Amino acid sequence: MQKKVFQILVDNTSGVLSRISGLFSRRGYNIDSITAGVTADSRFTRITIVTHGDDEILDQIEKQVAKLVDVRDIKELKRDDSIYRELALVKVRTGEDRRQGVMEAVDIYRAKIVDSDRECLTVEITGTQSKIEAFLSLISNYEILELARTGIAGLGRGSENVVYL
Repeated sequence: MQKKVFQILVDNTSGVLSRISGLFSRRGYNIDSITAGVTADSRFTRITIVTHGDDEILDQIEKQVAKLVDVRDIKELKRDDSIYRELALVKVRTGEDRRQGVMEAVDIYRAKIVDSDRECLTVEITGTQSKIEAFLSLISNYEILELARTGIAGLGRGSENVVYL
């Protein structure tokens, strides 16, 4: 089993995300993470899907998604030729006496404190999945009250693979 990251460029139409996720569901494929957002051209949406399977399943996923009407382009974002980022918001119970430890972890990982009160800090961290996992591991001695992760967003490096529609 291997993991692949697919970047899909689609028409920005109602129900397109539902049709893509429905294809995964009907075929029994799993989505590890999915992000979507409008591109610089508001007629199109960029969807990043992380999935896993053997080579045959991953090839089938790519071919099946490419056949959907709204799909303009699909490509694999390979680790060495792409940039991946994820955002996490982490609400950590600190209290007055334990606040400094979380603040030190925030500095080490170049995260930001975006909200605070007497009992907790809310931290925003952006980076690779491994960076976020390492940060969460470092603060694992604290009680995490809430955690929200966006999933991977990614782009290919350079301008060679830019799709112009």
